[in-house]
Amino acid sequence: MAKYNKIEVISTMKETGIVPVFYHKDVNVAKKVLKACYDGGIRAFEFTNRGDFAQEVFGELVKYANAELPGMIVGVGSVVDPATAALYIQLGANFVVGPLFNPAIAPICNRRLIPYCPGCGSVSEVGAAQEAGCDLCKVFPGDVLGPAFVKGLRAPMPWSQIMVTGGVKPTEENLSGWFKAGVTCVGMGSNLFPKEAIASGEWGKITKLCKSALEIIKKVK
Repeated sequence: MAKYNKIEVISTMKETGIVPVFYHKDVNVAKKVLKACYDGGIRAFEFTNRGDFAQEVFGELVKYANAELPGMIVGVGSVVDPATAALYIQLGANFVVGPLFNPAIAPICNRRLIPYCPGCGSVSEVGAAQEAGCDLCKVFPGDVLGPAFVKGLRAPMPWSQIMVTGGVKPTEENLSGWFKAGVTCVGMGSNLFPKEAIASGEWGKITKLCKSALEIIKKVK
């Protein structure tokens, strides 16, 4: 069961402005990365459903966060069907993110007051997702659509809350472009998690990258 409701989750995402996106098959590595992000000031974390037995790693990660990391909100990403959403909700997912919009997922999340953040690539998709009760929509892939898409979308639909994922980098130039366009928050993956840092267990590097990204976001928002 989710520990945090929809209002708490979206408020946290809006306040911090960043949601790290990560997957690893080793639960111990996943815990170290989650802790490194937490130490860097992150309070919402997306673990993606991308490998065999990912749900087992996720379940342990949620237990760890609830026991050891007060205020850390853990959600699941890469969800494309309602059955998978239901599975992760039972494991404690506080939010559900997808690369696409599947209307069948929305009622499952809405029933439990859990945010469903579907991937949308057009104004019509964002509108349909909002009609289904999706308060925060993910613009994806961000590197293809660009900040101009977000700006253009929010001109006629200024109430829209947008999370962008794909092509987001922890630099002032990149983050400034997205936040000036009007995003609520950004999802950031590989640029926060250098492969060499993961391989060598240099968790402090991840913490520094998170702190730096948060400082930049606070400056450009």
